[in-house]
Amino acid sequence: MVALSVLLDVFLPVLPSGVLVVAAATAAAAGSGAAAGRVPHHVPDIVALILSAATASVLGDLVAYRLAWRGGERLDRAIARSRRLTTAQERLGGALARGGGALVVLARFAPAGRSVVSLCAGAAHRRARDFVPWSALAGLSWAAYSVALGYFGAHWLGATWLAAGVSLAALFGVGAGAAYLMHRRS
Repeated sequence: MVALSVLLDVFLPVLPSGVLVVAAATAAAAGSGAAAGRVPHHVPDIVALILSAATASVLGDLVAYRLAWRGGERLDRAIARSRRLTTAQERLGGALARGGGALVVLARFAPAGRSVVSLCAGAAHRRARDFVPWSALAGLSWAAYSVALGYFGAHWLGATWLAAGVSLAALFGVGAGAAYLMHRRS
């Protein structure tokens, strides 16, 4: 469920993929403290959760990238109608051409940033070798951060609603900060 949500949130940014990753990590932290050191079978392994979320993130980015690459004139017209998308496409193209793939990583944390970056990189026909490594770094860093929030939040505050709330607030706070930095850079 987590991997599917992360995979699809590039197309539907309203999917709660970050929330699901944090919640699964919180459940893993709660399960790791089970009696006699036995973790229930329904509790995800932390490493598997990070790898699953990161892989799904990269695959989702690649699907959006390839669809936009093949989008043709229809997609070009849709982007041309939007001044914001046109500007975003130009900036992203310039940033990737200068080796500024850090924008791809930053965008992974911003709400809908992943969608814009993946679609614009494909629509601008940026080389995959300029985009994919940054997408992989972005997916891995986002997954590790989200899992760490849930896991350590539960260990420090207990596996309670408070721990989940604090972890989610940190997740949204970083997302808002990333959106601010992306906007400020423009």
